[in-house]
Amino acid sequence: MLIYDLNFPSLENKLKEWNEPAYRANQIWQGLYQHLYSSPEQFTNLSKSLREKLAEHFSFSNFKIRTYLDSSDKSTRKTLFELPDGNLIEAVLMRYGDPADFPSPDSGRGVRGEGRRTLCISTQAGCAMGCVFCATGQMGFKRNLSSGEIVAQVMYYAQMLKEQNESVTNIVFMGMGEPFHNYDNSMAAIDRLNDSNGFNFGARRFTVSTVGLVPQIQRFADEQRQVNLAISLHAADDDERLEIMPVNKKYKIDDVIQACKYYIEKTNRRVTFEWALIHGVNDTPEVATKLASRLKGLLCHVNAIPLNPTQGYEGEATSRERANQFKETLERAGIPCTIRMRRGIDINAGCGQLAGAELS
Repeated sequence: MLIYDLNFPSLENKLKEWNEPAYRANQIWQGLYQHLYSSPEQFTNLSKSLREKLAEHFSFSNFKIRTYLDSSDKSTRKTLFELPDGNLIEAVLMRYGDPADFPSPDSGRGVRGEGRRTLCISTQAGCAMGCVFCATGQMGFKRNLSSGEIVAQVMYYAQMLKEQNESVTNIVFMGMGEPFHNYDNSMAAIDRLNDSNGFNFGARRFTVSTVGLVPQIQRFADEQRQVNLAISLHAADDDERLEIMPVNKKYKIDDVIQACKYYIEKTNRRVTFEWALIHGVNDTPEVATKLASRLKGLLCHVNAIPLNPTQGYEGEATSRERANQFKETLERAGIPCTIRMRRGIDINAGCGQLAGAELS
């Protein structure tokens, strides 16, 4: 069993079964999530017999590093993990600016735009949503990841960054898979990482991205989490969205927008709409005008990024000029928009691209 699959009460119960004193649970929890130990031998504050029990009953990593790639500017690393059942998942580290530019995660101060160390984490092996422009969607659905398998991706990079005297500043659930299709495990992973007695990662530094699963957006709203919500929209017209995102057959754009309104009313938090700019498909001023009318009055922001190319989709990324026109059209209509920089294009850093290449 992967040790990261245990929540704290489960860890306490296991130690009780072993007739260990209750305080050992805190020692193990802090070792895992504060000291970032990656093997039982590092828990020198535990008895030898307890370390041996941990080694016998738990694994501290259940994946192998299949490969990793660094971008030419060293700002992005993508790691391909192989799970025990042979499934492949990816996680990406994206560096922005110099570490000196940002406060430590436990300082209580906000993290500025520069100097971030952002992780893009997978929640599933493959994906059932079938978005035609997405390498993971082209792969099809394999299985959900456990909460521990989601957490383990974070701990892998947290341990790596610690060796470089750096730390994770942001975590986005935007890798392989649809987080809301694996809702319980995704939220359990966030809760484990957010635990103030452990990794203590602030809720507002998580972002969960969904293609728009309406019941789960409503559930997320009812739970009133402080986690950021992002919606992969990519079209302002139902027929056009259906051509690239099959989920639109079940949840129309109006349904998604209404769920977002409910989320904003319940949490008073802004929604981010993600938009992959595809040349000649959804990057025109006319589309931007239609999108602005859809989003009018919403507490929201549009994050647009030129499409990451994939082998299974013929669409091409928009040009810088067309991206700027799209942004300006939205902003004239009162909708804030950011054109995001594509990261790691030279290493296929878009979600699912490296795994897809390995499987093809």
